[in-house]
Amino acid sequence: MAFFSILFPDRRTELQEPVQEPDFFPDLFLDQIVEAVTASRKEHRLAPFFYKPLQDIDSVRYRQEVFRDLGEAGLCANMKFFAENMAALRRYRAYIEQLHSVHHKQGWFLESAIHYCDFVQRLLTDLTAADLSSRGLSAFRTYVAEYVHSVHFSELLSDAVKAKTDLRAIRYCILMKGSSVTVRPYESEPDYTPVVQNVFARFRQSLVKDYRVQFPSRSGMNHVEANILELVARRNPECFAFLEHFCEKHRDFLDDTIRRFDREIQFYLSYLDHIARIKSSGLMFCLPRMSRESKSIDVLDAFDLALAHKCVSENRAVVCNDFCLQGSERIVVVSGPNQGGKTTFARMFGQLHYLASLGCPVPARDAQLFFCDRIFAHFENQEDVTTLRGKLQDDLVRIFSILQQASSESIIILNEIFTSTAIKDAVFLSEQILRRIDALDALCVCVTFIDELAYLSDRTVSMVGGIDPADPSVRTYKILRRPPDGRAHAASIAEKYRLTYERLMERIPS
Repeated sequence: MAFFSILFPDRRTELQEPVQEPDFFPDLFLDQIVEAVTASRKEHRLAPFFYKPLQDIDSVRYRQEVFRDLGEAGLCANMKFFAENMAALRRYRAYIEQLHSVHHKQGWFLESAIHYCDFVQRLLTDLTAADLSSRGLSAFRTYVAEYVHSVHFSELLSDAVKAKTDLRAIRYCILMKGSSVTVRPYESEPDYTPVVQNVFARFRQSLVKDYRVQFPSRSGMNHVEANILELVARRNPECFAFLEHFCEKHRDFLDDTIRRFDREIQFYLSYLDHIARIKSSGLMFCLPRMSRESKSIDVLDAFDLALAHKCVSENRAVVCNDFCLQGSERIVVVSGPNQGGKTTFARMFGQLHYLASLGCPVPARDAQLFFCDRIFAHFENQEDVTTLRGKLQDDLVRIFSILQQASSESIIILNEIFTSTAIKDAVFLSEQILRRIDALDALCVCVTFIDELAYLSDRTVSMVGGIDPADPSVRTYKILRRPPDGRAHAASIAEKYRLTYERLMERIPS
């Protein structure tokens, strides 16, 4: 196949920038994940790649293949070596812009071209030695081989070697008398440096403190050095004329495809670097199996990636959960005690499907997921007085908008809806919303304190936040597939009417 990109299998799926962050990112903590992944690579503008999910399963598999190849430590290290050299090349080019002497600029341009030729040849060697199975990297290897053997690259390399060889062959002498500096040809005068060093070596006793003042180094040359270089150029016109010709001929020597590859490989390397720190704590990632036809889901040892990043940094344990949807099951109703991991579970569900739609490894030991067309999330927002809407009205408007846009291939995540109204009204409204989603045949996770929703239909699955049997006040953060026990509902009612033990003790005089 002809190489186009290691992110997109063909131009029809190419990312059209700029791409904005999806609305549901903050709700699912995906904004935190992308920020953590891309933090060390801001210059590559990687965030847009994470903002646009892929539209077909073949594109997902295309990226999964590259991730699988990069799972080989040697190849991953070689790609990082390439990326570091590209970064060094950019520093060369930026440094050249700061220089004032024309000959000095040309010299550094030559050095950057030689550096480029060296690491591109090393790139071909590394790719040739790798056992590649991905379509993307295999096609890129073919491209690099053709590029290195092309007339353009061969001329760049040979011209650079000739210019460097000619410049290295120049010998000259500098004569200084007062404020006068003269440059003349080298006439085989002996170099007395080794002789002087040998004479004074006998007086050397041991290392002593250096009392010399260290002045900050300057970029470029001072005027004396620049004038000496100008005199050297005048005495060697052919060498410097060829150097000038080289700079003009190869002014745009950096290949566009190599440049593009440098940015796109950072998508993979940044994500792999991020999850490597989490994997070192014992947590597992996998490349999920995806299906657009079957809505069966089966996930083992999954966790919230944003929470895991924070917990690993703080040396805290991360709780993993299993879940599945089989046959006609479509809606997961998550109930249980407050602060028991219900919202984290809902975020995790969304993160898994979104990261899978990017072709990335997902935070789970094993995963079979549905390839959705869109993800919608409704989490509690701060009340916005500028909308002139109350909390209940705002909930209804936002959910109505979701139902208008969602399809049978969408995923909808609802977190604690209608908490601002009476229990009776909340039950009625929640049931109506879930029945609409059920009729739509979309997948849904609904975090709620209303246990009745778990019995909505045979397409509804109940999962409950676990507690320690020995101490019901202790949360296990395990979300288990079982019928609701009614405790969360009672606790919510008690809290609503200030009838919990803590609230009653506040009201009873001591």
